[in-house]
This record gives sequence, structure tokens and C-alpha cells, in this order.
Amino acid sequence: MLPKISKVALKAGKVDIKVMRSGTLQFQEFIIKRIPSPVGAYPMLFVDKFIDLSELLRLAEECQLPVSAKNGTAFPRGKTSKDFAGL
Repeated sequence: MLPKISKVALKAGKVDIKVMRSGTLQFQEFIIKRIPSPVGAYPMLFVDKFIDLSELLRLAEECQLPVSAKNGTAFPRGKTSKDFAGL
């Protein structure tokens, strides 16, 4: 089970998460980026690698934060960028 992303991790700017990539479990370092939006900047976990969209959706649900990779972006179910503004 993935640990919840705490405010300490948000301030640190990066977090290591175990993901399934190319059929192998790997630790990937996700950088926390602040994305500007009309309602305010919001945090997003970002990795500069290709990760399956189904895996991105799983990570977004478990972390309850938006997750982005080279091939796409995923938000937790039922949430948009305005739900994360100000974190």
C-alpha cells in the first residue's frame, strides 16, 4: 500500500513511489510541481518516464493527488484541479 503524501513530502519537493513499469515493480522518484491555474497553484506528482495510464490512475487514487508522466495525466476520481488549489 502506498503511503499518504504528507505536507512534509509536499514541502520536500520529491517522493519515491513503487510503480509497475514495463512489467516490473520499480521505485521512481516523483517530483512535486506546482501547476498554475485560474483558482490558484496546485501540486502534481510528476515523473519524466512513460508509465501506463492504468498505473497513473492507481497512483492518483492512492495518493489522492494528480499524477503526471510523459504520456499523460491522471486525477483522482471525481476531483479536478480546483480541489487541490492551495495545498
